[in-house]
Amino acid sequence: MANNAENHPMLVSKICIIGAGVSGIAAAKQLSHHNPIVFEASNSIGGVWSHCSYNSTKLQSHRRDYEFTDFPWPQRDNPDFPTHLEILNYLHSYAHHFDVLNNIRFNSKVVEIRFTGNRDVTGFGSQLPGDPVWEVAVQTNHSHTIQWYGFEFVVVCVGKYGDIAKIPEFPQKKGAEVFKGKVMHTIDYCKLDKEAATQLLKGKKVVVVGFKKSGLDLAMECAQANQGAEGEACTMVVRTLHWTVPHYWIWGLPFFLFYSTRSSQFIHERPNQGLLRTLLCLMLSPLRRGISKFIESYLLWKLPLEKYGLKPEHPFVEDYASCQMAIMPENFFDEAEKGKIIFKKASKWWFWNEGIEFEDNTKLKADVVVLATGFDGKKKLKTLLPEPFCSLLEYPSGIMPLYRGTIHPLIPNMAFVGYVESVSNLHSSELRSMWLSGLVDDKFKLPSVENMLSQTLKEIEVMKRSTRFYKRHCISTYSINHSDEICKDLGWSSWRKKNWISEVFGPYSIEDYAKED
Repeated sequence: MANNAENHPMLVSKICIIGAGVSGIAAAKQLSHHNPIVFEASNSIGGVWSHCSYNSTKLQSHRRDYEFTDFPWPQRDNPDFPTHLEILNYLHSYAHHFDVLNNIRFNSKVVEIRFTGNRDVTGFGSQLPGDPVWEVAVQTNHSHTIQWYGFEFVVVCVGKYGDIAKIPEFPQKKGAEVFKGKVMHTIDYCKLDKEAATQLLKGKKVVVVGFKKSGLDLAMECAQANQGAEGEACTMVVRTLHWTVPHYWIWGLPFFLFYSTRSSQFIHERPNQGLLRTLLCLMLSPLRRGISKFIESYLLWKLPLEKYGLKPEHPFVEDYASCQMAIMPENFFDEAEKGKIIFKKASKWWFWNEGIEFEDNTKLKADVVVLATGFDGKKKLKTLLPEPFCSLLEYPSGIMPLYRGTIHPLIPNMAFVGYVESVSNLHSSELRSMWLSGLVDDKFKLPSVENMLSQTLKEIEVMKRSTRFYKRHCISTYSINHSDEICKDLGWSSWRKKNWISEVFGPYSIEDYAKED
């Protein structure tokens, strides 16, 4: 489409940011001295919080762990776990306070990107070479007119979630087309207001496919819409079980004590660790397994997982290491006790005209089937990037190699923010945006391509050894070490905290660092 656009003079600027979600506005704020242009395809900031949240969606972590370092949450009447609307208000306040909104061009969809630089010459020298090396085609307000821009540097912040649905593959003539009821993905359900969502679910035989956070919340909304004797049950089709937690306290101890302190991360492997630390990690492996068992014992006591056949076969630590730990909606199992939520474990299923059929030849009638099956973030990126860069997005491991979680070693003058998950994705995006700002301002230099690739490979190998779900690209078990390396690049080495007990055993935050000029 971009090639057939009308001819318009190319507009030239230094930095382009694609996407105005949490990562996009964090990057825009940290790079504001370069006056970046932010292209946002929708009419609002917030990303998935704005466009892919249910009426009941709440923050999964405590709000103090989802807070910009220079913009605290207002204290008045704010709950510990804010709703998606409260989070949006916070993000809007942040963007307004730092004048980020002035750099955002809403309803502006990037439809094509071209590289015009010389890869051999550009390399990884200056990130702002003085002349545009990327051409970006933008479609505004759904018009047929394309405007081309030239940029020296592009920051991709479109994220892994919320745009392109991941749809299961079905045998021939057993897909959604044979089903007489309604089939939708959570990306479509998110667009419904409360009244429309209730109307869709009330009095209907609903099947929710998936057992992660979006599926759990959806099943809960379905149960609430079907209260009373005439209400129908919601069936959750569970393919892969994951551990869920009711809150962030384990046998009376705060959850951060187990995984989010410096002392706790000594029991986990991390990239670039020396021989002494490798031996220490090996010696402490029983403790690592013991902590996982300790948490599992609490979850099995607190939640009726065994009663409903929902106990995962893998240890809890593997879900933590892959950022798949989810908070169970309040009163979820109360609805299961009332028969409003039922569970069906199945690795394979397909449609028939009145519902869905399983590999054990059982059938389930349904009026509505909602696919809580996730999103295809790689496909979203591949629709943007040209060759040969498109083919470089992932290793054979299935993970995109990103140095410091930000720079692809083989793609010059481009950064990716928001693609590596951690304990707090907002903190990660903010810290990496600070690092990116330092890189663009030549406060430090990137190592060689070989060294960057070697570092990303080490991180991938650590993730592989930590969890079978490593393809989610989560660094939670060594996130403090990762942050240390970023802060070292920036020259931040002095501690604000004076109490060593707090430093070693307290919850970790990047606010613990002070900048050293």
